[in-house]
Amino acid sequence: MLASLRNGICSQRLDLATYQQNFADAHPPLNAIQAKIEAERCYYCFAAPCQTACPTGIDIPSFIARIAQDNPRGAAAKILEENVLGGMCARVCPTEVLCEQACVRNTNEDKPVDIGLLQRFATDTFFSKPEPPLFRRAADTGKKIAIVGSGPAGLSCAHRLACLGHQITLFEAKPKLGGLNEYGLAAYKTPNNFAQQEIEWLLSIGGITVQTNTSLGTDIFFNDLLQSFDAVFLGLGLAGVNALGISEPESLGLRNAVEFIAELRQAEDLSQLPVGRRVVVIGGGMTAIDAAVQSRKLGAEEVTIVYRRGQESMSASEYEQEWAKRNGVKIRHWAAPLELHTGEEGQLTGIRFAYTQLAEGRLTHLPESFHLDADMVLRAIGQAFEDSHGVEGLEMQGGKILTDANGRTSLNKVWAGGDCRYGGKDLTVEGVQHGKLAAIDIDRVLRTA
Repeated sequence: MLASLRNGICSQRLDLATYQQNFADAHPPLNAIQAKIEAERCYYCFAAPCQTACPTGIDIPSFIARIAQDNPRGAAAKILEENVLGGMCARVCPTEVLCEQACVRNTNEDKPVDIGLLQRFATDTFFSKPEPPLFRRAADTGKKIAIVGSGPAGLSCAHRLACLGHQITLFEAKPKLGGLNEYGLAAYKTPNNFAQQEIEWLLSIGGITVQTNTSLGTDIFFNDLLQSFDAVFLGLGLAGVNALGISEPESLGLRNAVEFIAELRQAEDLSQLPVGRRVVVIGGGMTAIDAAVQSRKLGAEEVTIVYRRGQESMSASEYEQEWAKRNGVKIRHWAAPLELHTGEEGQLTGIRFAYTQLAEGRLTHLPESFHLDADMVLRAIGQAFEDSHGVEGLEMQGGKILTDANGRTSLNKVWAGGDCRYGGKDLTVEGVQHGKLAAIDIDRVLRTA
């Protein structure tokens, strides 16, 4: 029986078995035989273009060769020494536009080597039996580093610095570590609590003290960190959510997509999560795709993504766009929101859109418009740097922290990386690389000071 709320939003739309099926692992892993067969398709190229295309520079031919040699632990070592979150990246990295797109198999046939699945096979095999450890801490240096934010950048930086012998204090505003890996990815991409299993292994290196439920600007303060630590790394992410740019009266059903996804990821019982019968998601990135597909999997009858530009401009990959369509999501392009429609007591009933076009390089509204019925509208039009952290004196650009190639900011002793750093693509794998490069630079500076 449906547990109803107002205006068509309700929970328990599906039976329990369907929820379990809908949120099971979307892309089942390879078994050992499948992995070996796939590994043997690799040409093991010298100066491999796939390695160049990997933001963390994993030696892809070497790890694949080890799988072909029945050495998945050795393969995992090759992966994790460059990308300490290689298990998560194997699940969520857009390999189809990075390493696999660069695979030389693409020049002779339609199918590249399944690098992402091979990476998952190697790391999953290792995590099933992670002893003896792959990494050990160097001798203690006596240096203390504060890392604010435990997303991919912060975790990567913390692990690398801990390996180098420094003492790390990791501050996280939320109850769990992981950032978007824990709170911001579709549940069907990371089932079985994988994000926390990977983090538990990462922390096993030692030398990392964790303080959760600790917010910069509220519980700890930037100037105090500068005085108490030898270096500070900011992996703050983007906590703010961009507005639609129209009047947004309080209404039942208007939500931020990131909050919807976070609530779903933390839910113990998916059947109790309310979802609209007709859902509209505004945006063109991965957050929009994840919110839309999961709305369908929760039982929404109609889900539509509306994006203001053309398909080629969407930041979500073509693979993810096709995945959304296969799951019954409609995608409409060249439309921008004009007006939210509400009924009694602020109940959302729909939204009106203007058709859009490019005119002399600028996006403009056409006179024509259309209406979509909706009892739930999810904002997924990008996030912004939260200015409540009390971080002063940093040079900013485009609303993000400006750094050099190693993550060094305009302030002495301060580095930054991940989504809060200007010039990135907001990818998990890129955040890992930011943290790694910053850690190497921090270590070099502290040792020569």
